[in-house]
Amino acid sequence: MSESPVVSMMHTGLCVSDLAKSKAFYSEALGFTADVSMEGLGEPLDQLLELPGQTVDVCQLHNNGMRIELVTSSGGVTGPAERRPMNQRGITHMTFTVTDIEAVMAAVKEYGGQVHMETWIDSAFGKIVFCTDPDGTRIELMQAPG
Repeated sequence: MSESPVVSMMHTGLCVSDLAKSKAFYSEALGFTADVSMEGLGEPLDQLLELPGQTVDVCQLHNNGMRIELVTSSGGVTGPAERRPMNQRGITHMTFTVTDIEAVMAAVKEYGGQVHMETWIDSAFGKIVFCTDPDGTRIELMQAPG
């Protein structure tokens, strides 16, 4: 195939337990701006999301061409609220380059996330550390050297 059938990556979807808390985290700690919010979405979205009979609330946020979709369900959320092991199948983390890693780390803590200092490295690639959002989604922060 000479031309890719994929045009772009539209968004990354995250299941969250508290939409308002997660919206504040991604807005205030990481600088995203909410631009789409929808509540009580049912048919046919319940079919698409494989959550029959449930409604979902959705908030999309954007930042410099990146888009995150936060979703919570009337049926509640499942799974552990802790960071996934890096050797577990599936998406392991999101990485954001930042201008001031220490300031972002402070904001992550302030808005309900955790900074995992045991992962901190200062390397040829710059300063790097893993954090988690309020629901345990792993986020890598990178600040370029210099």
